[in-house]
Amino acid sequence: MKQIILVKYGEIILKGLNRHAFEDLLIKNIKGALRPNKAEVWRAQATIYIDMADPAVIDDAVESLKKVFGIVAIIKAFVLSKDFEELKTQAVEALRGELESTKTFKVEAKRADKKYHMTSPEICMELGGHLYESFPGIEVDVKNPEKVVTAEVRETNIYVYCKREKGLGGMPVGSNSKGMLLLSGGIDSPVAGYMCAKRGLGLESVHFFSHPYTSQRAKDKVLTLAKLLGKYTGGMKVHIVPFTDIQLAIKEKCPSDQLTIIMRRFMMAIAEKVAQNNGAKALVTGESIGQVASQTVEAMYVTNEIVKMPVFRPVIGMDKEEIITIARKIDTFETSTLPYEDCCTIFTPRHPLTKPKLDKIKQSEKLLEFDRLVDEAVAGVEVVEV
Repeated sequence: MKQIILVKYGEIILKGLNRHAFEDLLIKNIKGALRPNKAEVWRAQATIYIDMADPAVIDDAVESLKKVFGIVAIIKAFVLSKDFEELKTQAVEALRGELESTKTFKVEAKRADKKYHMTSPEICMELGGHLYESFPGIEVDVKNPEKVVTAEVRETNIYVYCKREKGLGGMPVGSNSKGMLLLSGGIDSPVAGYMCAKRGLGLESVHFFSHPYTSQRAKDKVLTLAKLLGKYTGGMKVHIVPFTDIQLAIKEKCPSDQLTIIMRRFMMAIAEKVAQNNGAKALVTGESIGQVASQTVEAMYVTNEIVKMPVFRPVIGMDKEEIITIARKIDTFETSTLPYEDCCTIFTPRHPLTKPKLDKIKQSEKLLEFDRLVDEAVAGVEVVEV
């Protein structure tokens, strides 16, 4: 019996006159998630319909849709006749696998086609009664049923189903401009990217690579993280910045306790330029307040001063366990914990400043050719698409 996928969305419904633009973008993202499988996708009455060309891949399609932001529910529904006598017979066959071993159930009806000859209560009573008679041992429980059978009456068909898979919610990726994620090899930055993508922010990423102090394995680890994150963002472009010369210059000419702060200011300045060159309007970092020396209020004030773009820090108020929970959910945790050093950990001073003074940091930066080093790093960027 034919099944199609019904996609439900939530927040988009509130968008008023420009709602169709959000729906169109969601459909575009859905089609991207379903490639290379062929599917017919259309929308009607706050629902997106997906008819897979190959029914054998419908379960795989559902799994792919679970990674698409903007979807609140995913439903595999049976396509049944609007002739109600025929529908009752079809429903018994369609729902046999769900109801044969079920003890209690109820029927809910949603009548989007207001011209249909039966009301919602009539549909519930007639279909519920027929299912009750067709499955020995089953009982009706309208308050706390084991299974809920839903019948959606639409223009051309009635769609019947029992299960709803939960979607990620949020807004379609790309509906709120584009940001540049500072992607390290750690746990926090992929989570930060995920959370901003959930609010519709398109993402590219920038990674700072210090060859030969960081290995190819460390670089590959970051590209793997970008690929995992790209499952939620529709792909990921990674801008790999050569950072060795900058770190060596800071280490040679600046006080050691300032190394982390000055390094972070370079990262922000470079990331902003890369963002500007690629149409991004904000920077995204995985900083959590107080977690390390460079993430105190004073330190973040000093690092923010070097850029004009907004800096989004979506995990700022989370503790490590909260961040790890999300990292496990999005499958980045295992990769993030691989023991390959990144450029930050290699050059970390023994006693980094936790309350840096902006004037003293700027004084130290005068010992460096700051703008030249930034421009050279941006010019040397390697772009990898995953």
